[in-house]
Amino acid sequence: MSEMVCPAEAIVSQYISDVLDGTIPACRWTKLACQRQLDDLKYGHKRGLYFYPDAAQLAVDFFGLLKQSKGEWAGQPLKLEPWETFIVWVLFGWMNEDGSRRFRFAYLEVARKNGKSTLAAGIGLLLLVADGEPGAEVYTAATKRDQARITHSEATRMVKASPALRKRIRIVKDNLHIEGTASKFEPLGRDSDSMDGLNIHGAIIDELHAHKNRDMVDVLETAKSARRQPMQFEITTAGYDRQSICYEHHEYTQKVLEGAIDGGDDTWFGIIFTIDEGDSWEEESTWIKANPNLTVSKKIEYMRDQMQKAKEMPSQLNAFLRLDLNVWTQAVTKWVPFDHWKACAKSVDAEALRGRRCYGGLDLSSTTDITAFVLVFPPEGGNDDYQVLRRFWIPDEAIHLRSKRDRVPYESWERLGLVMATPGNVIDYDFVFDQIDQDAQAYDLEEIAFDRWGATRIVQLIEDRGITCVQFGQGFASMSPPMKELENLIRSHKLAHDDDPVLNWMADNLVARSDPAGNIKPDKEKSREKIDGMVALIMALDRALRHDDDGSVYEERGILTL
Repeated sequence: MSEMVCPAEAIVSQYISDVLDGTIPACRWTKLACQRQLDDLKYGHKRGLYFYPDAAQLAVDFFGLLKQSKGEWAGQPLKLEPWETFIVWVLFGWMNEDGSRRFRFAYLEVARKNGKSTLAAGIGLLLLVADGEPGAEVYTAATKRDQARITHSEATRMVKASPALRKRIRIVKDNLHIEGTASKFEPLGRDSDSMDGLNIHGAIIDELHAHKNRDMVDVLETAKSARRQPMQFEITTAGYDRQSICYEHHEYTQKVLEGAIDGGDDTWFGIIFTIDEGDSWEEESTWIKANPNLTVSKKIEYMRDQMQKAKEMPSQLNAFLRLDLNVWTQAVTKWVPFDHWKACAKSVDAEALRGRRCYGGLDLSSTTDITAFVLVFPPEGGNDDYQVLRRFWIPDEAIHLRSKRDRVPYESWERLGLVMATPGNVIDYDFVFDQIDQDAQAYDLEEIAFDRWGATRIVQLIEDRGITCVQFGQGFASMSPPMKELENLIRSHKLAHDDDPVLNWMADNLVARSDPAGNIKPDKEKSREKIDGMVALIMALDRALRHDDDGSVYEERGILTL
């Protein structure tokens, strides 16, 4: 972190000015956080809020007692960057009329490698040592105690490196404490032996996006009720689970910054560093919006390398967006960029395809889920696109329940004819067979690939119709080659689909799982919703590629296996 000029007020004022006039590229939410500070300085007294520069300066000065513990700055004094100075200044400068601290919650969302754990460790030590709280209990909290130890260990190294803090703080395993004030600082995980009896003054929640439920946050909330001015400081990088406590706090922070909370929330501080909607993830000038420490703790060369990987391997794009540009994505590792998938939306004329050679993929559902049948038509007559037709079925009695429970518009899709309903509460495979039979009459359907699970009866009916059925495994060896070829077709826009919202939804849901050899397959567990149509598409494409008129692509490229 760079050299800091005192007083901190000048640094913060300059930072706010630079953000708001565009000198420092910043996203909408960072700008709103800066504007909020200016507005509160002007009007906050009307709500009983008062800013004390001396208190804010003391908090900033506390960081001067700390030293860096890792990397090229190890052993050097910790100097806050302007954006970090802004956060500390605002958090600890505002007071209520009774002299208690204004902000009780702080939400910091920023891309990785921007020093947020170092900042959080320093704030934890400040709450322990310099907040004037007798018997202060401060915890770093995470889903696992080992994760909580990351920030706590950073705080421990800071104490060891600071002569001033070593005089006051004793260090034992997983514990920093001050005997004179009966204060302590410890890591806390959901897997800790017990979380009963907590009386929390400070809670540092690390990587909030990793919390699969709200249990830990709720425990910490109730454990602060006896304190006069507790603080909960949450740090995180963007996640992907929009049902999580992290996304709830992400959205709440946005509403606070927009002024969309009735009556406001003067206890909640929030700042989000991300790129703006419409920004190109390939444009280097936008990266600093999500990485305020770019060129300081995060290197531009690293960002360029990660961006290049995302360009060359689309399955890596979501990791780059989420971890390095702090963009909320819909899955841990999105398989293919959705903009490329949408670029493949072209007119597919089912009538014009009559009589054409094609191959099918059949993904049979469990009794109450979607069953998918996809046809792939190889290129012919100068058109180098692989064209796609798809059919989906769902039990009639499950449509309303699933629409309400899963918040997916099955009812609308059924009315539009995008999903076919079969009578009853389980899939009636006679309807599936009838459609396949109709397709076999309309097109030159040479083969159907199927997953053997639950397929015995319908496969027998299809084979009796004279259509070849090929059992298709769902592991890496079977799935990886056609899935990688499909990825190439999508990237080169040589796939043609009819922009069907159901298949679009499934494409956007699909997550890829990799093995150590670099093979991939659909990951149904991590995909956020249904992907049946994409699985059927992969299987159909495999059969089409194996019977390509110019020879199987697998003969040229080989098949990756375990």
